[in-house]
Amino acid sequence: MKGLRRFFGNAFLLTVSALIMRSISVSFGAYVSNTAGAEAMGLFSLIMSVFGFALTLATSGINLAVTRMVSEALAENDDGLVRRSIRKCLFYCIICSFLAGGVLFIFAEQIGDYILKDTRTIFSLRVLAATLPFISITAAFNGYFTAVRRVYKNTIYQISEQLIKMYFTVKMFELYIDRGIEYACIALVVSDAISEFSAFIISGTLYYFDRKKHIKGKTTAVSDTLVTKKLCSIAIPVALSTYIRSGLLTIEHILIPRGLTKSGAAHSVALAAYGTLSSMVMPIIFFPTAILSSFASLLVPELAEAAVQKKKTLVQNIATRAFRYSLIFSFGISGILITFSGELGMLIYESTEVSRYISLLAPLVPVMYLDSVTDAMLKGLGQQVYSMNVNIFDALLSIILVIILLPNYGIFGYIITIYITELANAALSILRLISITDIRPRVFKWVFAPLISVLGSSAVSRFIFGYLNLPISLTTEVVLNACLMLIFYFAFIRFTGAMSRRDYAWFNGALKIRSSSAKECSRDRGDLPNSLPLQRERLRNIRKC
Repeated sequence: MKGLRRFFGNAFLLTVSALIMRSISVSFGAYVSNTAGAEAMGLFSLIMSVFGFALTLATSGINLAVTRMVSEALAENDDGLVRRSIRKCLFYCIICSFLAGGVLFIFAEQIGDYILKDTRTIFSLRVLAATLPFISITAAFNGYFTAVRRVYKNTIYQISEQLIKMYFTVKMFELYIDRGIEYACIALVVSDAISEFSAFIISGTLYYFDRKKHIKGKTTAVSDTLVTKKLCSIAIPVALSTYIRSGLLTIEHILIPRGLTKSGAAHSVALAAYGTLSSMVMPIIFFPTAILSSFASLLVPELAEAAVQKKKTLVQNIATRAFRYSLIFSFGISGILITFSGELGMLIYESTEVSRYISLLAPLVPVMYLDSVTDAMLKGLGQQVYSMNVNIFDALLSIILVIILLPNYGIFGYIITIYITELANAALSILRLISITDIRPRVFKWVFAPLISVLGSSAVSRFIFGYLNLPISLTTEVVLNACLMLIFYFAFIRFTGAMSRRDYAWFNGALKIRSSSAKECSRDRGDLPNSLPLQRERLRNIRKC
């Protein structure tokens, strides 16, 4: 039970920090978008699509490699192996990031002239190239803190990074925003560069003192050669796959404005539409994943340890609960986004266009969110190569659909593309997870019960607020209505059987909540051990950190 409580404690810290950062990010993103304009955000998105590929080269799967290697070393109680693994990973970071940064810096002019076809991107690309070594090494530290379950240290440097970025963005805008779109992009990338360097300094300091305090052993029986082979076996397959996928995604994002132009839109209008969808709508759609991704990232070391120790039942229990609770969460969020799409677009960006895109993409939320959690579980079970192959197929399919659909259907062709690729990706990943874990999905309880619940809660909350007709502001109405909707949603999921007494008892035990209902459930049904999949088995078999 202590292991489960530690898991929830770390997840709580990650969730709170992620919610804070994403709240700040969305709010600040609204300020940036309104200040710089949709066209500038479209140009910035183009710059970041190229930078994203360079970042993939710089990190080359290092975060997952560090998490897996440190988790497995801790499971074997070998502190010396932890130190050696980290040293190898940091050396790997330096090589990859300097190569990627050098290439981007040297060829920035050619990329801006011939690929992006906009010379305003050149200087920004060169500034971003200088940040790659810092980002790569920070990613390694992030993987270490996740593996040792001290994720609050990730929280410290991530919040600091976000605040530093905001401060310098405002200052840069004050100096350069009047000079045009190019300088607006420069202000954004320079602020980003300063914040990334700050994150590197803070995370490096935290890592140094953490290792000094907790990792005492300095020797290991495992040779350098074996550590290098282990690193390569994890990182290189992921890296090669991510190179291909990231390259395809970069091509896709370059083709989107061109496809919109072919549909009849002017270049500036195409950039504005692309900027609206990528920089304004998507942050709202993915904002709630701050909660889900916190748990998903922690599933990687949990499943990695369970798999190493050949605890198949534990793996099944973790996967089953992660699958079910992800669907319950994502259906609730989807309902809120659909119900309040109009209000959200106007409140955050004062844009009916944003509202329309939110309403179009919100029904896909359960698929997107579940796919992200499934992907994390597959990586924890050593299926990262399969997962990346699916993502490569996803990206290739996206390019084909963008080429075919955008010239004929414009921005709605891109929305159709998102639907098709997300459904295909999720289906392939979920089938693989079911195959290797032997979990048994229950379609009504896992899918239809949450769907019925969210439809019912949305209708009831809307009816109540429509009947009361309270004289309150739009913001207050949205907040109160959403809270009321969530209350009814949890009532409905209990009524429809999406969550049972065993589930509530499991959460009560994990969070140290002592309620009569939980005790009664365990006493009367006699099935509490099965409802606590990480309870005594983790205490007996998994090393305490």
